[in-house]
Amino acid sequence: MFKHLLVPVDGSSTSSQAIGKAIAIAEAFKSTVTVIYVIDPYAFTGVGTDFSYGQAEYLSAATAEAEEAIKAAKQSFEEHGIAVTGSIVEGHAIYRGILETAEAVKADLVVMGSHGRHGLERLVLGSVTAQVLSHAHFSVLVVRE
Repeated sequence: MFKHLLVPVDGSSTSSQAIGKAIAIAEAFKSTVTVIYVIDPYAFTGVGTDFSYGQAEYLSAATAEAEEAIKAAKQSFEEHGIAVTGSIVEGHAIYRGILETAEAVKADLVVMGSHGRHGLERLVLGSVTAQVLSHAHFSVLVVRE
């Protein structure tokens, strides 16, 4: 049923919860797993030229964080004997990176954490999970902390 899982990670506790659920699903269905960390390389676009000077530092720090999160996630799956690959994906919008990767790897299920934004923060920042859910043409399991 679920031959290939996509698990977007960000190093958060909700991401860890999603990894735990994905492990259980992968064990039950003998699934393979792709772990991704999506970086928005244009995080400062439209903010102003003053912020462009910090973009290289941002990308360097984001890449280091992504590598660490992917390494930890892959180790969790490997400890359970689950075939796993991992990669850093660049996407102008994080949800688009998730959607495009899910289609590219032909994922049957995306297992992701929800940060549970509420009120003004959700209106201003939006929710990656909500965007994935509203645009996905495949199954998505949202894991709450």
